[in-house]
Amino acid sequence: MAEDRPASRMFAGMPWGTIIAVVVVAVIGVVLWVTLGPSNDRSGEATADPAAHIPGVVRIEYPPADHVDAPKRVAYDQSPPFGGTHDQIWATCTGVVYPTAIRSENAVHSLEHGAVWITYDPDVATADQIDVLSAMVEGQPYTLMSPYPGLETPISIQSWGHQLKFDDPSDPRLVQFIEALRLNESAYPEPGASCASPFFDVNNPPPFDPTPPGPDAAPAVMD
Repeated sequence: MAEDRPASRMFAGMPWGTIIAVVVVAVIGVVLWVTLGPSNDRSGEATADPAAHIPGVVRIEYPPADHVDAPKRVAYDQSPPFGGTHDQIWATCTGVVYPTAIRSENAVHSLEHGAVWITYDPDVATADQIDVLSAMVEGQPYTLMSPYPGLETPISIQSWGHQLKFDDPSDPRLVQFIEALRLNESAYPEPGASCASPFFDVNNPPPFDPTPPGPDAAPAVMD
């Protein structure tokens, strides 16, 4: 075993400038180790699905999306949609609770910016459930909520490429979904994009159209 040496003997004979440099390097090394932790092989983490641990999440890999201009519609293959072609203008997603259903093409653009979109069937969800959901959304960054008529479940939450449908807002998977996917840069195309939309009127948003898209609608995924 090597003999322990007091600091005075370790630095004996060194110029003061060298001693100071050695101490500074040692301190920086400790700070970096505490901040970053020991080196680990993290290959594959960036591509791992951050919601893989949440039961019931539907995931679709959407390629980089094209834009359309209102009033052109998109023939989405999911309801509510959670990726693909969308409007040039995104729905404001700064913790806004929309009292009426909004245009899907705008909401999908918000998901591209890293937001989560909570939707509920206004004919099925109870007033208490809507109040609980609203309290979770109001004022929260990169979050929006709106009615969505015709849902197959009372509640559905979407992020880019991910969707979870459930019956009750007390379901713990709701919070798990938000924590895993909101602003998770590995899970949406445009990190750093704003949720404040200067061209989207939150008091008079483009309305949801419940009719099926016509033959002139853009495909959800363009060639």
